Amino acid sequence: MESAPLHAAPPTPPVHVAIIMDGNGRWAKARGLPRTAGHKRGAEAVRRTVEAAREMGVSYLTLYAFSSENWKRPTGEVTDLMGLLRLYLRNEVANLHKNGIRLRVIGDRSRLSRDINALIDESEAKTASNTALTLVLALSYGGRQEITDAARRLACDVAMGRLDADSIDEDALAARLYTADIPDPDLLIRTSGEKRISNFLLWQSAYAEFVFTDVLWPDFDRTHLEDAIRDFHGRERRYGNAPG
Repeated sequence: MESAPLHAAPPTPPVHVAIIMDGNGRWAKARGLPRTAGHKRGAEAVRRTVEAAREMGVSYLTLYAFSSENWKRPTGEVTDLMGLLRLYLRNEVANLHKNGIRLRVIGDRSRLSRDINALIDESEAKTASNTALTLVLALSYGGRQEITDAARRLACDVAMGRLDADSIDEDALAARLYTADIPDPDLLIRTSGEKRISNFLLWQSAYAEFVFTDVLWPDFDRTHLEDAIRDFHGRERRYGNAPG
């Protein structure tokens, strides 16, 4: 008789995993460190999670990196976060490219500095043909703003005669979202114990499964991602249909 394997194989991943990375500040406070230290450790968690997602076969990983509301934080903290973003784009993109990872950025880029926008353009162009994983960074992003922008584009198309108002449907609006060419998330994870989605992918998450974990983002690793995916596979996704 053959013996059973010592460890169960990791579950088949969903196509698209989205994560609200929360808890950097609390992680730092609990250790008597400045918030910047928490953000730096959070950047290490990003690196671990991207690599784990690629190895596990996730096709799309969207990370809520900087919300439209985050601009209201103290100027010094925003400056530090933008500095970390610059470092990530300068130092990590080569590694992303080496590992076949495509980078996409969604959000209101008009509020980002010129040099950061240039780094984003360069990074997206460099990794555009990669297929192992698409990493989507939501920067200066807000779900309500995204839907408002899409509605504005629809109104403009109607006013210009390019679209009949009676033909507007869900597909027409979805085609004008930042994520028009990206599938909706199957699984949305939020770290730090908070149980809300904070204006993240409001339209796209209509049928996503949510997993909330008490783990603070700087401590998040492959094991926690695997646990969330196992939880996901234990759910019955009905998309509004009655249970069987």
